[in-house]
Amino acid sequence: QVQLVESGGGLVQPGGSLRLSCQASGFSFSDYDMAWYRQAPGKGREFVANIIFNGQSANYDDSVKGRFSISRDAAKNMVYLQMNNLKAEDTAVYYCKRPVGEHWGQGIQVTVSS
Repeated sequence: QVQLVESGGGLVQPGGSLRLSCQASGFSFSDYDMAWYRQAPGKGREFVANIIFNGQSANYDDSVKGRFSISRDAAKNMVYLQMNNLKAEDTAVYYCKRPVGEHWGQGIQVTVSS
């Protein structure tokens, strides 16, 4: 079955960086677009970024454009989210998603605080 497992979250100071990873298994990874979403306290889940199946194109929410970068490694079945210049408002639980079939990871906490 489809499994998505996030890692790499934690506490970081404003202006700092983190890289989230998502290990995918149970499907032919290179055939599917992948995405990252997040949910801040008291808010709904929102789109962060996505990347098409072959890694040749990506899209970002305006709030993270220029600071975050999504990438994928087909050999390792991994999706990454490099987050730079983090702000307090980036604090959220971050989720990896395979949009086709609405498959989600369990989520991982990112806290940006001094």
